[in-house]
Amino acid sequence: MYNQFPLFFLLLLASCSSAYYSALESVGIPKREVLVHRIEKAREAQTEAKEQFQSALERFTALTQFDGGDLQQKYDELNAAYQASEDRAEAVRKRIADIEDVASALFEEWEEELQQYSNPSLRRSSARQLRETKQRYQKLITAMKRAEARIDPVLTVFHDQVLYLKHNLNAQAIASLQTELTEIQADVSELIKEMELSIQEADAFIQAMQTKT
Repeated sequence: MYNQFPLFFLLLLASCSSAYYSALESVGIPKREVLVHRIEKAREAQTEAKEQFQSALERFTALTQFDGGDLQQKYDELNAAYQASEDRAEAVRKRIADIEDVASALFEEWEEELQQYSNPSLRRSSARQLRETKQRYQKLITAMKRAEARIDPVLTVFHDQVLYLKHNLNAQAIASLQTELTEIQADVSELIKEMELSIQEADAFIQAMQTKT
């Protein structure tokens, strides 16, 4: 349904969330659909980030076994892997922020609209659905934030090693990386584990929301 709305208009309105959501609703795209869409995008971003961090770790691991050749080329490959990891991390952060923005708007609107019911039974039913949706959302966003929190420590270690290699294209730099490799592997392993849990929560939330449509 997003394709029915002119892209330039969406980009123009995106700077003002309330106007953006109102414009989408005017063409039949409610906030709950926007929320599901953004969670899907965040899930994709986390999957891509997970794969990128795994790839970067492989680059770091391979470098510890370096025994001759063009060390500058290896540095270039490692730096490219680090830069790609940073890009994927930023995409994850943005997607999470987008989710929080629309979720806040959705829940605020839902709360206000509860007062519009004249039928007490329907109001109670809608209030219960709101509570359940908020609970599922909180579980999801907690998982996403937990995974996000694992990103920066890994990037910091990646950056330090890439920078040290840049300044020391010699055996000393390789030895430093070998010393840190176990810690790097553990950090990446924890990051991937948290991302996988977050992706599972996203799947569960999307399925629950789609079941109610």
